[in-house]
Amino acid sequence: MPADPRRLAFLLAVHRAGGILAAAELLGITPSAVSQQISRLEAEEGRAVLDRGPRGVTLTPAGQVLVEAAERIEAELIEAQQAIAALGDGVHGVVNIGAFQTVIRAVVTPALALLAERYPDVTIDIREAEPVESVRKLKTGDLDLVFLERDAEMTNPAPAGSGDVVLIDEPWRLVIPAGMEPPTRLADLAALTFVAPETGTATDRALQRVSRTLGAVIATRHSTYDFDTTLALVAAGQGVALLPSLAIEGDITGDQVQVVRLDGLGERQLFVRHRLTRREPGPAVRAVVKVMTEVAGKLELA
Repeated sequence: MPADPRRLAFLLAVHRAGGILAAAELLGITPSAVSQQISRLEAEEGRAVLDRGPRGVTLTPAGQVLVEAAERIEAELIEAQQAIAALGDGVHGVVNIGAFQTVIRAVVTPALALLAERYPDVTIDIREAEPVESVRKLKTGDLDLVFLERDAEMTNPAPAGSGDVVLIDEPWRLVIPAGMEPPTRLADLAALTFVAPETGTATDRALQRVSRTLGAVIATRHSTYDFDTTLALVAAGQGVALLPSLAIEGDITGDQVQVVRLDGLGERQLFVRHRLTRREPGPAVRAVVKVMTEVAGKLELA
C-alpha cells in the first residue's frame, strides 16, 4: 500500500525546520504527534526516512526522495491556488512580502500606489524582517516574495525551488564625519577605522572585499545592523562606514556626515526571491515583481 501523502507534509516540516521539536513548533502540534506521523510513514514505506542521531535527525536516501516528492506536490498546489485566483478578469490574490528597512523605504512603499492602480484585486502584506528570517519563511510558505541583498560580486544561484530577480545594482559609498578630510584614493582606507557591519551581511562582505583589494586588515569598532545606527555613530566621530547608496537617502544626520564617492568600492545588489511553481511564479507574484522592478529601475541613487 502506498504511503498516505498527507504524512509527507510532516516529513517536509522536519526537513525544513531541522528537527522534530522545531517542526512541531512550526506546525503548532506536539512533538509526539510529529513522531507518530513519521513512524507511520516509515511503516507504510517499509524503510526509515530519518536517521536519528545524538545531534538531531537527517534524511535517509528514501527520506530525501519523499521530501522532493513533497516539494513537488506543494508547488503544484500553490500553482493551482494561484491559477484559481487568476480566473476571470484580472489578477487576484494575496502576496506576502518579507523585506528590510532600505528596500521597504525605497522600493516597496513607492510601488504600493502603482500596484493598487494596475492590480486592484491584489492585496499586499508587508513583513519587516531580516533576510535570514525572510528566507526561512519563504521556504515554509509564510512568504511569497522576499527582498534580499548581496555584494554584487557574489552572484550565487537561487536555491532549488526558488528564483531570483535582480532589481538594482547600487554603488557602495564611504560615509565620514563632517569635519574629516575626505580620502581621495581607495588605498587611503587602510588607515581609517570603520564602524563594523554585522557579520555575514552584504556590507560586511563588501568591506572584506575592499580589505582584500588593499592587502591590509581594516580596523573596525562597534558592530551595527541598522544603517541609521551606523550613520549616527559616524556623525558622533566613532569612525567611517561603508554604506549602500539607498541607505543615505533621507539621512537623519543632516550636515553631520559627508558622503565620499571612490572608485573601487563596488556595488550592492538588491534582488527579490520567490518560490517556483514549475518554471515561474504565479500571476499575482509576477505582477508584484514586475512593478517592483519598474520602480527600482527609476531610482535616483546618491
